[in-house]
Amino acid sequence: MQYLEYEPLAPYTSWRIGGPTRYFVQVASVAEMIQALTWAHQRDLPIFVLGGGSNVLIRDTGFNGLVMRVRAHDMRLEINGDEARAIVEAGAPMAGTARRLARQGWAGLEWAEGLPGTIGGALYGNAGCYGSDIATVLERAWVLVDGEPQEWPTERFVYGYRTSVLKQIRTDSMAWRDQPIILAAAFRLRRDDLTALAQRMERTSLERRSKTPWGASCGSVFKNPPTESAGRLIEAAGLKGRRIGNAEIAARHANYIINLGGASSDDVLRLIDLARERVLALTGIELELEIQIVG
Repeated sequence: MQYLEYEPLAPYTSWRIGGPTRYFVQVASVAEMIQALTWAHQRDLPIFVLGGGSNVLIRDTGFNGLVMRVRAHDMRLEINGDEARAIVEAGAPMAGTARRLARQGWAGLEWAEGLPGTIGGALYGNAGCYGSDIATVLERAWVLVDGEPQEWPTERFVYGYRTSVLKQIRTDSMAWRDQPIILAAAFRLRRDDLTALAQRMERTSLERRSKTPWGASCGSVFKNPPTESAGRLIEAAGLKGRRIGNAEIAARHANYIINLGGASSDDVLRLIDLARERVLALTGIELELEIQIVG
């Protein structure tokens, strides 16, 4: 394993924003992960686990610790007649896994067509769209806790809308030092017609493309408030197309902030603050971030 020093993080994020980390390492197995964690603990370094780099804003000041990028992506199927269980490692791409299973005639994750990020990130934030989410299809997961793998049932994640117990307990004071780390997940699947699966995924893909603005972004910045759409609220506040520096609230979908090229994390954060202030003043609703801010 190679520990890189002062590695820029922007290339590893979907926003293409982020300063350097003091140390950076890629891991592809539980053994490598434990080795990296031990290495960081011996040096009293905070740790941040990075998957696909979506749903995260890394500040331009970077991260003064070890960023561990998880690359483990193996998958195996356990088949029992017309039902199956897919066991997938945390570094596997969410959308790629859904496509791979659909091509084999297995339904359950087809709603994730086009969804950015990795399996681990999806479990961490209870990713979802188009009527389903991780909590609906997850059977169990394996999590590294204090250097030991544990098997967690779905209930232990205490899933809610775009949140989990892992997301709730993460605080700045913990400095990412002793957080449980997702290793793999088991999803419930059912056999389905290949043509029907392909058609559903194509419809999802077309709908996602019709709503997704062009350019580098993290996806949705804010959670949707109950019975409301964050994008519509921001649009009603007159902020579609508003730019600060090289960041812009997208004209196609106001819950996206686009890096037009060379945007800084401060550009994005100022737009986030502006959207929250305007929506609060207009509606009394306080928008809650869906993204994680690091650094």
